[in-house]
Amino acid sequence: MRPRGTTSRGLPAGLLFPAVALVVGITATLLVVADLRTTQRENADRVMDQRTEMARAAVLAETERYRSLVEATATGLATDDTITWDDFDAATAPLVSARLIGAASVSFVVPSSTAGIGATQRRWRAAGSGGLVLRPAPTAGEHYFTIFGRPLRTIGSPDGLDLAAAPEPAAAMVEARRMSRVAVSDTYVLLRDRNLPASQQQRSFVFAAPIWPRDNDPQFRGWIVLGMRGGDFLSGVLATVSQGQLDAELLAPTDRGDRPVVAAYDVAGKPDLARSRLLDVADRQWLLVTRAASARLPGAGSRLPATVLIHGIVITLMVAGLLYVLATGRIRALRRVREATADLEAAEAESRRQAGLLGAVMTSIGDGVGVVDENGEFLLHNPAAKQLLGVGDEAGGPEGWQQHYGLFRADGQTPFPLDELPLMRALRGESSDGVEMLVRNRARPEGILLSVDGRPLDPSAGQRGAVAVFHDITDLRRYENDLAVFAGVVAHDLKAPLTVVRGHCEVIEEALAEDRPAAAGPSVDRISHAVDRMAAMIDTLLAYATARDAPLRTRTVDLATLVADVLHDRTAHLPPAERPEVRVGPLPAVHADPAMLRHVLENLVGNAIKYVRPGGIARVEVTAAADVPGWVRIDVADRGIGIPDSDKPAIFEQFHRAHAESGYAGTGLGLAICQRIVERHGGEIGVADNPGGGTRFHFTLPVSRTVPQNKETEMTANDEPDDDARTRLERALAERAAMEELQMPGISPLPADDQPPARPSAGSTPAPPTGPGRTA
Repeated sequence: MRPRGTTSRGLPAGLLFPAVALVVGITATLLVVADLRTTQRENADRVMDQRTEMARAAVLAETERYRSLVEATATGLATDDTITWDDFDAATAPLVSARLIGAASVSFVVPSSTAGIGATQRRWRAAGSGGLVLRPAPTAGEHYFTIFGRPLRTIGSPDGLDLAAAPEPAAAMVEARRMSRVAVSDTYVLLRDRNLPASQQQRSFVFAAPIWPRDNDPQFRGWIVLGMRGGDFLSGVLATVSQGQLDAELLAPTDRGDRPVVAAYDVAGKPDLARSRLLDVADRQWLLVTRAASARLPGAGSRLPATVLIHGIVITLMVAGLLYVLATGRIRALRRVREATADLEAAEAESRRQAGLLGAVMTSIGDGVGVVDENGEFLLHNPAAKQLLGVGDEAGGPEGWQQHYGLFRADGQTPFPLDELPLMRALRGESSDGVEMLVRNRARPEGILLSVDGRPLDPSAGQRGAVAVFHDITDLRRYENDLAVFAGVVAHDLKAPLTVVRGHCEVIEEALAEDRPAAAGPSVDRISHAVDRMAAMIDTLLAYATARDAPLRTRTVDLATLVADVLHDRTAHLPPAERPEVRVGPLPAVHADPAMLRHVLENLVGNAIKYVRPGGIARVEVTAAADVPGWVRIDVADRGIGIPDSDKPAIFEQFHRAHAESGYAGTGLGLAICQRIVERHGGEIGVADNPGGGTRFHFTLPVSRTVPQNKETEMTANDEPDDDARTRLERALAERAAMEELQMPGISPLPADDQPPARPSAGSTPAPPTGPGRTA
C-alpha cells in the first residue's frame, strides 16, 4: 500500500505556513502510517496464530485418521485364520473411497529370512498372489516382502519388493512389531519413486501397523503398510487452510538432534512471520513450522483496490490451477482405464476367435457331438449329431430320450435303459467307450447303429455336464454281419469234407480192429485227432463271428443252478482222483441270456480245470459280490499256472495266445468270445492274479429284474435274420461243447519244458496232462 501524504513543492518565503502544514501533515501521516502498521502487525500475529492452529489441527486430524485406518485394517486381517488375497482385497477396499490425501498405496508385508524365501513365495502364491516373485535386497538381516498391494493414487508397483532395501520403513516395521502398535517411519524416497528424475522425487514416509492375532499364543503375520508422499500430503491438507498465504514445513526431530524435512509447502511472497507447533504422529513427535508474509494475511494488508485486484488475480490463478488439475486428472484417469482394459479387450477378442474356431470345428467334423448340462438339458448338438439322430433335441429331459430318439440296444428290440446311457453315466462321473445302440425313429425308420463314447464335462467349462461323441457303425456292422454269414457258410463247407475224412477214419479203424498193423494205428489216430481239432477250431471261429450279433434273449437266470450244471458237465466224466476241488459261494439271480452266459461260465471254469501244473489237482472257486447298484460281480478263481503280467493287457484280444510253446494248444478266441458276450449284456470282464497263486477272472451282470421267470424278450417278425445268427451261434457252441466231451484217442500233451507252463491267452485249447482235450 502506498501511504497517503502530500508532497511539498518549493515555496516562496510567504508560503511558510503551508510548508509547516506540509511538515505537520507529513508527520501526522507518518504517525498514522506507523500506528496503522502497528495495528496491521497485531492483526497479522493474531491471524498467523489462528492459521497455524488450523494447520496443526488439519495435519493432526489427517495423520490420526490415516493411523486409525491402517490400525483398523490390520486388526480386521488379524481375525482371519489365514490371510488370502480375497481377505486383503475386502479389508483394503474402503481405503480407495476414503480420499487419503498423499497416499500412494497400501500393502501387506511379511517378514522372511533369506533361507525361507522360497517357502514364503510358495505359501503366498497359494494364498492368491499367483504371479508373486520375491526379489530380495542384498542384506544380511531380515527381509520384508510386499505380498499383496493396492494402489490408491497411482499405478502400483509389482508385488515382491523387499522393503529391507530402505532402512527407514524397515525400522518402522521393526518398531511396530516390537511395540504392537502403529509406527511411522523417517522420511525417505519411496522405492517406486527412485527411478524418477530428482526434480520429481518427494520425501515420503509410511505408516506400519502390525498384525497380531488375538489368541493365547499369537503368531506374528506381517504388517499393513501405507505409503505416503509427504509433499502431496501436506499440499492437500493445507491447500484449503492456508488459502495461499501460509508456508509450512513438517520436520521429524530425531534422537541425534537433526530435524529432517518430511514435507514442505510453499506459497508466493517473502514471509516475515513464523510459528512452530509439535504434533503427535503415531509413535513420533513431528514439528510443524509455518511462515507467512504479513501483508498477505487478512486484516493485515492494505484495503486499497490494488490489494483487492491482486487478491482477485491470486484467486483467479488458484481457480485456473484447480481447473487445470481437474482437467488433466480426468485425462490421466481415462488413459489409465484404457491401459487397464487393453488386456481384457485382447482376451475378449481371443475368446471370440476361439469360440468361432470351435464352432467351425464342431460344424465340420463328421462325428456327432452332444453336450448336456447337469439336468440333462442339451447345450449343444452339432449338425452331424442332428443328422445321425434324425430328430431335434426337444426331448424335454433325459426321461424322454429313449422314446424321442428311439434308442435301443444293438439287438434292435430291447429299449436302452436310461441309467446305462453314456450321457447319464458321464453325469455320474463315469467314462464309457464304444457303447453300441440302435437309433430308430420316424426320421430313421430303417434304424442306424451308433457307437457312443461318453465323458464328464471338463471343469474348465465352468459348469457340470457331460459330452458324448456318436460314430455311425451301421456299414461296419453290416459288413461284419455279411462276414459272419460268410464264415458260417465257409464253416459248413469246411466241415463237410472233415466229416467225410472222419467217417473214413472210423471205417478204417473198424476194418483194422482185428488185424491192426502197428504202423497204421497211430497214423489213423493222428488223422482223427487232426480232424477233431480242425472241427473244433471252425466251431470256435464261427462262435466268435456270431457272438456279437446274435439277439439277446434275456430273462431271469438262477446263477447257482447254472454254475452247478456247468461244473457237473465239466467234472462228472473225470475219475475221482482227477476231479477238481470246487467251492461255490452264494450266487444271486441275474438278468441275462442263459445260453450265452453258460458259454462264459463253461469257458472260465474249463480254463480253471485245464490250466494246472502236471500232476496237480485243479481248484475252482465261484463267488459273487454286489457291484454298483443294480449289478453283481461274479469271480471265477483257480490255483493254476497263472497268467504272466506281460500278457494280461492282451488276454481278451482275438487270436492272442500266451506261451503257446508251453504245450497248451488253442485258437486264442475263447476269452474274446466271453468279452463280447459280457459287453453285450452291458457288463465288464477282467483278469487279475489270485492271492496265493493262480488267476481270478471277474465279470459283471445286471441283477434280476421284475420280469416273469423264463419269459424271453419279445421278438417280432423282423427278427428272422437275427434268429438265423442266433441259431448259428447256438449250433456252434453246442458242437464245440460236444467236441470237448469227446474222449479222442491218441491225444497226448505236446512236449514242454521242465518248468511249469504259463497260463495261455484267450481260447487256447491244450490237451491236459491226463484226460481228454478241452477248448477254452
